[in-house]
Amino acid sequence: MELTQSVLDASASVQVAPLQFGGGFIELAILFVILAVVAAVVGASGVAGVSMTIAKWFVIIFVVLAVVSLVI
Repeated sequence: MELTQSVLDASASVQVAPLQFGGGFIELAILFVILAVVAAVVGASGVAGVSMTIAKWFVIIFVVLAVVSLVI
């Protein structure tokens, strides 16, 4: 009885990690869009262009992964 109780106590403290991971692509895309807008207002057109390109790729990756996850 004591052995069973100690096993139950030990298994209760184990945390289970989810199989999915949070990519955060949409959050990163929003961050880069904000960065691009701020850079455009300040006058750094090169930084704004690069930031918008990065944001565009994050949105594309997000959409592709969302479609794949819906299909699977």
